[in-house]
Amino acid sequence: MQYRRFGRTGWEISEVGYGMWGMAGWTESDDRQSEQSLDLAVANGCNFFDTAWDYGSGHSEELLGKLLKRHPEQKLYVATKIPPRNFTWPSKSNFKLEDVFPARHIMEYTEKSLKNLGVETIDLMQFHVWEDSWANQDEWQRAVEKLKADGKIQHMGISVNRWEPENVLETLRTGHISAVQVIYNIFDQAPEDELFPLCEKLDIGIIARVPFDEGTLTGNLTKDSTFPEGDWRNTYFVPENLNSSVAHADKLKPLVPEDMTLPEMALRFILSNPQISTTIPGMRKANHVKANTATSDGKGLPKELLEELKGHRWDRKPTEWSQ
Repeated sequence: MQYRRFGRTGWEISEVGYGMWGMAGWTESDDRQSEQSLDLAVANGCNFFDTAWDYGSGHSEELLGKLLKRHPEQKLYVATKIPPRNFTWPSKSNFKLEDVFPARHIMEYTEKSLKNLGVETIDLMQFHVWEDSWANQDEWQRAVEKLKADGKIQHMGISVNRWEPENVLETLRTGHISAVQVIYNIFDQAPEDELFPLCEKLDIGIIARVPFDEGTLTGNLTKDSTFPEGDWRNTYFVPENLNSSVAHADKLKPLVPEDMTLPEMALRFILSNPQISTTIPGMRKANHVKANTATSDGKGLPKELLEELKGHRWDRKPTEWSQ
């Protein structure tokens, strides 16, 4: 496992982290399987784990808390998220801070996360949605300052809304944010335009989420794919999105090197960017852990392939189904 400096925190974190949404937020989740996968990730050198209160109403956090207790000898970095008070993803431009992240809500859910995780301080707390129009409002800033002063959190971050990488720039300039979590993959390259240069200037850590484009970049989806009842992908991969996503993925398949899979190429594309601190694929099963952590070997993609993949950038705008 290779490690990278996580911005101004100074932490050395695994460049392949662990996204824990699938531990509790998807159908077919299994605690025993999840715990085995988490333990294997630690054994393979993973030390950065990203969860959220909303992943199973705290259940994913509880699983991470148990992991910490099973490995007290190792420093595992914990990142979690405060849900919006109105429980609406993503936020909308007309939402007011008082309806999404009032100070009392920030404090309340930080305490809930601390209890679920079984820790006294959270390494990285994050806002689970955001609007840059809230950047200069005192309420959230004072809440973050108090949480740090009280030792409840070490650093604050933001998980940026899907396909809105610029919707956080002014907030980063306030100095209160140490990390940004943003969708970045072969298709979603827009963060390179403005967000990444500003993060580099301000020394802000970058977490690349959704490395497989919610499954498209695994190459396993077809235009006939279906998902179990209750699975959120039924509302995301509506025909309009599924058909287009599969078509874009099919165009990539001829580019995959003979000794590589499409998901491996997708991860190596991200890791070839030195601005990325870590990427957080979901890894519910042991074979996922083995395959994903194996990409952290210091070997990026060939320059020629990277240039060709740049041409597969797919700029999208938020819609009713994009969540």
